[in-house]
Amino acid sequence: MNNAESQISAPNRFFGARAIVPILLAFIALSLGLAPPAYAKASDDDVQTAWRLLDYVAVDYRGAVAGGQIKSATEYAEMAEFSATVETKITALPASANRGALIAEAKTFRALVAAKAAPDDVAQAARALGTHLLAAYPVPLAPTKAPDLSRGAALYANNCASCHGLTGDGHGPDAANLNPAPVAFRDADRARERSAFALYQVIGQGLDGTAMRSFAELPSQDRWALAFYASRFAFADSDRGKKIWTADAALRKRVPNLAALAGLTPAALGREIGRENADAVMAYLRAHPEAVTEVRAGSLTLAHEKLQASIAAYAAGDRDAAKKLALSAYLDGFEPVEPALAARDATLMGRIEVEMGNLRAMIGRGEDVAAVKDQVAVLDTLFSDAEEVLSPDAASTASTFIGAFTILLREGVEALLIVVAMIAFLRKSDRGEMVRHVHAGWIVALLAGGATWAVATFFIGVSGASRELTEGFGSLFAAIVLLSVGIWMHGKSQAGEWQRYITETLGKALSRSSTWFLFGLAFIVVYREVFETILFYAALTAQGSSAVILAGAGSAIILLGIIAWVMLRFSAKLPVGEFFKYSSALIAVLAVVLAGKGVAALQEAGMIDIAPLAQIPRIPVLGLFPTWESVGAQLLIVAIVAVGAWYNGRRASKPVAAL
Repeated sequence: MNNAESQISAPNRFFGARAIVPILLAFIALSLGLAPPAYAKASDDDVQTAWRLLDYVAVDYRGAVAGGQIKSATEYAEMAEFSATVETKITALPASANRGALIAEAKTFRALVAAKAAPDDVAQAARALGTHLLAAYPVPLAPTKAPDLSRGAALYANNCASCHGLTGDGHGPDAANLNPAPVAFRDADRARERSAFALYQVIGQGLDGTAMRSFAELPSQDRWALAFYASRFAFADSDRGKKIWTADAALRKRVPNLAALAGLTPAALGREIGRENADAVMAYLRAHPEAVTEVRAGSLTLAHEKLQASIAAYAAGDRDAAKKLALSAYLDGFEPVEPALAARDATLMGRIEVEMGNLRAMIGRGEDVAAVKDQVAVLDTLFSDAEEVLSPDAASTASTFIGAFTILLREGVEALLIVVAMIAFLRKSDRGEMVRHVHAGWIVALLAGGATWAVATFFIGVSGASRELTEGFGSLFAAIVLLSVGIWMHGKSQAGEWQRYITETLGKALSRSSTWFLFGLAFIVVYREVFETILFYAALTAQGSSAVILAGAGSAIILLGIIAWVMLRFSAKLPVGEFFKYSSALIAVLAVVLAGKGVAALQEAGMIDIAPLAQIPRIPVLGLFPTWESVGAQLLIVAIVAVGAWYNGRRASKPVAAL
């Protein structure tokens, strides 16, 4: 082992090629949401299956029963089977405060089907049970971005037209051989009772007892594209619908986001604005779902809705559901606009994060409903303030430039400090040939960041949870590695230690694990910052001038280059012992900062509970967040650093035995 390799001698035993490559791939997959979080609930499939069957019965029961008599024995048997399956699925769900009531409601629903009740009564009971089920056990109800209908058309032609027909009339080439017959999407009566979410569920899980198989192998965004494409066959007056949508502000408020559109049936909208108007509006929105996302820049309607659903669940005694909905209000409702808000008003963004954490902590402690309602009211006010800040009218050339400049500078300095310290060390130890592995790490990280942007923009959406998990795990990984490196460097700053180590190790070969370690550390510390920066710039681009954003980014890059040049020049003039002393102190500080950031990010993703610590200020640049968990992690790192420094000092004070 040579002098340069000694810097990584301890950690590189654990981070050779066999370990680093899977870690890097898993890290990128996590950032894109391809690696499912450990806290995902297995019950989601049962919830989705039960909801899908309820929706199916609500629509198709009238084809099985009329006037208390069976119209079709085959269809009635299917309805009876589905109602029994709903009861079984709900009974198997994890315990919660509302599960008993849901089971009772499922038994009542099954009894209605068995008694051949009126179709309207069965449909009403099915819709009510489905609503209560999703309130108690929330599952994803909407696409992460507007579905691509051209992609949906191609998928439909390849996978669906042979049974359902190219025009959705149910008379495809294979339809005659199927029993029961495939659904006719052009049937307006049935289409009015079916939401895009219901179609998405059937596409993903298939339909037992029919030829409809599961297409779960398709990415989620593809299934949404297919669902929206198939849902538009029955309604053709899209131009009239566009005029109604554009002219009616109350209607746009009624359908504020993709979640509302995905779960809305034409029949439900028809009861509010009339059947003909509803058919026309749904024709337009299902053919142009992007119209919903363009309604209001910076809208936090979903966050408001999730908060109200959370307090409703909490008041009903279901603390688990309330906590999930509060987390969803942050990850699904607020997180998508957080980068833009951080660029315009970082103070407001920070306060919202703190108050969201306080809400989840209050729910976890089981505080009075009145106190939780007051906290929700505080957040509603903050969200309204954020919407004003994020409105297009609030944007300016100066704010856009400052946002683009500060984002890149803030995210870049942290990675720059670590990478420059690595390069300076290698040059200081006369192992300049190893610098290429560090350069390779950060260059590949930039390329991977560009690929992540392309995938997130054109193929899948990056969820709030994926962003927080990437930030959290990346920060903690880097903190652990830097901690071990920093303690080692402090040891070598002791008098005589570095020269003695050079004498002992001079001329030994560089191992493969050392090169992978250098590459891996440079990659991770840069990629986590690139990933964060991409999301910030995507939000800015949607609301600001591209030329101004480029100017801000270019200015930040120039300043980062100057900082790197100054650091390298300064480090080159320092004596070896002084260099190690200052570098170990810098790395120790970065480890403390990253530990705080990592725990805070995992708290925001819902993986770690929150215990507020009101006496501590929120200073993100120092990784300081007002929770016991994040502060505790930083104190633990400080304690380890102190013990390491004490051990190094004691070891250096011992006389060296004569050889």
